[in-house]
Amino acid sequence: MTSHIPESPAGRILRRVFLLAALLLSLPLAGGATTDLGAPEGSLKGQLLIAAPEMDDPRFAHAVILMVQHDQGGALGIIINRPVGEMSNADLLKAIGTSGHPVDGKVRIFAGGPVELNVGFVLHSAEYRRPETQDIDGKVALTASPDVLRDIAEAKGPKKSLIAFGYAGWGPGQLESELMRHDWFVAAEDPALVFDEDRALVWKDAMSRRSQAL
Repeated sequence: MTSHIPESPAGRILRRVFLLAALLLSLPLAGGATTDLGAPEGSLKGQLLIAAPEMDDPRFAHAVILMVQHDQGGALGIIINRPVGEMSNADLLKAIGTSGHPVDGKVRIFAGGPVELNVGFVLHSAEYRRPETQDIDGKVALTASPDVLRDIAEAKGPKKSLIAFGYAGWGPGQLESELMRHDWFVAAEDPALVFDEDRALVWKDAMSRRSQAL
């Protein structure tokens, strides 16, 4: 049985971080429809967005982004190939203020994008679900909750996962304009690229599968 200890300052911060992410994802994009299940026609939700070799914005150079939301109101995605550090499972439990039974090992932390760096997300394989989990494409889902971190640390969570802070965001029509300029390519989402591939190879492998969206 998992017991709770008084929540640490880090735990309170982490819980607020994920509550903010859950609120963000529960809201429709400006002018758009809600984006829980399914995607509007023409949406890139569930696709990989790949930075073109000529991308001159250093925030996105060689970035590969899993698109979580995309409709006429804008778009939101998580960069999947920017690991920035590691945390042991034991420290992860301590950070969320829970005393449990962590398994040996570490989790990697990713920079998910330049927007709202204090907002946390967990991308994961779709067999794991919580009430707040959002399906992306039937193979990958997203949960913004400290509870998924607890489950990961105790080996009770999803089979595959990626923990990220921050996201990439576009306003209405902005991503479409960038696609027209050929700033990005698109590829079908593959869980192996999202979770398993050597992060240093993800951009190259995604580029080998690319198509031009527009």
